[in-house]
Amino acid sequence: MIELTDEILRKVIKKRKKDSYKGTYGRLLVIGGNAQYGGAAILATTSAVYSGAGLVSVALAKENHGALHARLPEAMTIDFDDLSALREVAKSADVIVIGPGLGLERLDLLTEVLNLLTEKQKLVIDGSALTLFAKEHLSLPYPQNTIFTPHEMELERLSSLKIGQQTKEALQDFVNQEGAIIVAKSSETRIFSPNQENFILKIGLPAQATGGMGDTLAGMIGGFLAQFHGETRETVAAATYLHSLIASHLAKKAYVVLPSRLIEEIPLFMKKYEC
Repeated sequence: MIELTDEILRKVIKKRKKDSYKGTYGRLLVIGGNAQYGGAAILATTSAVYSGAGLVSVALAKENHGALHARLPEAMTIDFDDLSALREVAKSADVIVIGPGLGLERLDLLTEVLNLLTEKQKLVIDGSALTLFAKEHLSLPYPQNTIFTPHEMELERLSSLKIGQQTKEALQDFVNQEGAIIVAKSSETRIFSPNQENFILKIGLPAQATGGMGDTLAGMIGGFLAQFHGETRETVAAATYLHSLIASHLAKKAYVVLPSRLIEEIPLFMKKYEC
């Protein structure tokens, strides 16, 4: 596997063109944030905005709209029970991130997205959407445009491979069969793509082991996919590497790295590595 280094950031992060505008950097929709887990969707949406996505909307429970607006006035909100409005925004999105704080009771939203998706859109499936996808044995309309972001237990549900059986060879076979990219999160996160050489991240640390870290990564991956249009697996790898690189920097002075603090550093680090 290819060990990720700063080089992936220099390859993917592009200097912004002088004549660009917000539409240049993509439209992104986050779907999640039920009444109990609104913070997950807020973190994913915030990290997408701070990663540079041009126009970001979030569909979440109505009771979380005030908190989202107070934290992030740059994002647009939709009530995730308003399926008509959700469909309209989803159709215009370049990237959809579904799952952060979604809850296991919202299978309807996941199936709605899978039915609406077009071959021009990218889909990031995270959190409870991963569990629903596995439990209901759903299928992907465009696996080549889909990124799964499971931790080890979610990956077990998705692939039927027990945690101790999630070897490089076994996961590669699963990915080749499924056809999607998988970001297998762990202390050494691995990124698998169908029938290609894969990436490994060796700078992850225990300071990242806190709630909301995965939601933040999902938003970053979505934000990178919305604006950078090179090879998908490299774009995903760059977002994943940057996530841990910032955490490594913050962990020099902090016992635990809070996702909200990590998010604040994203545009500063991206500026350092723009090509």
